[in-house]
Amino acid sequence: MRTDELLFDLPPELIASTPLAERDASRLLVLRRAGGTLTDDVIRSLPSLLPDGALLVVNDTRVIPARLRGVKPSGGKAEFLLVRSKGEDGRRWEALGRASKPMRDGAVIEIAPGLAVRILGRDGMMLDVELLAEDPWAAIERHGEMPLPPYMHRAPEESDRERYQTVYADRPGAVAAPTAGLHLTDELFAAMRARGIDRVSVTLHVGPGTFAPVMVDDLDEHPMHSEWYDVPEATAEAVRAAKRDGRPVVAVGTTVVRTLESWALDGERTGETRLLIQPGYSFRVVDALLTNFHLPRSTLLALVMAFGGPERVRAAYAMAVALRYRFFSYGDAMLVL
Repeated sequence: MRTDELLFDLPPELIASTPLAERDASRLLVLRRAGGTLTDDVIRSLPSLLPDGALLVVNDTRVIPARLRGVKPSGGKAEFLLVRSKGEDGRRWEALGRASKPMRDGAVIEIAPGLAVRILGRDGMMLDVELLAEDPWAAIERHGEMPLPPYMHRAPEESDRERYQTVYADRPGAVAAPTAGLHLTDELFAAMRARGIDRVSVTLHVGPGTFAPVMVDDLDEHPMHSEWYDVPEATAEAVRAAKRDGRPVVAVGTTVVRTLESWALDGERTGETRLLIQPGYSFRVVDALLTNFHLPRSTLLALVMAFGGPERVRAAYAMAVALRYRFFSYGDAMLVL
């Protein structure tokens, strides 16, 4: 796919930098692939829009307050983004770092009383760091900042700790939210259960690569980032049963699509995925998709085009812009049936 096919005009005022007062107050653009129809709706209609008996699959990753700001021994400022834990105790991490001058191996940067970062080494742009704290996970929660996407152009607020997180977030490890799930509430889940729509979970720890711009002209040449995923056995069995019974599998977000399709392709319930989905891909598991509106020239938009059809998705995005939908992480949603 040519990456210029992923471009669209977006007025900057349509980029949502803050969430709505209520999660389920978002608008919902419904694309029905069978007839190519587009309907302006609201998230609160979701239970009635999904087929009775469908299986809803969510990503239960939990966003950690992964941004740490500190001071070097020289007095200069330093900043870290914790990307991936190297152990369950949260002491060793792969991290991205930024400072006024390069940080030397062995340097210790104080973040706050009781928390410091030691530079152990580096691999390309990624640092190998150790958190010096009695309880690293507790220190991260206490002193870290929520890693809001750069396009929000604002500092995180205390409210982002709750709103940049799904209501079902469970397994810590993401540095970006699986944003399609931000709209969902316990009340919506109850309404879906009443229609026989079950919910199961997978985990994909969303990494900073989700915001990486596509810098090549041909998407096949894009170096796709790697993310860790897990499909619990109970979820795998529920998906198999749904496919066997002809009940649609509804993915809440592109991360769920990549997880389920990676499992279907590789046969591994747990592992690393670099799956890049673009038009021409043959979907093996997912039958419907709830997703937010994505950045131009992004692999996420390529995935949505692969699922909904490039021309239909372009029409949907044009309609969303015309109707003044809110875009990106804190924005409105799209349902592809």
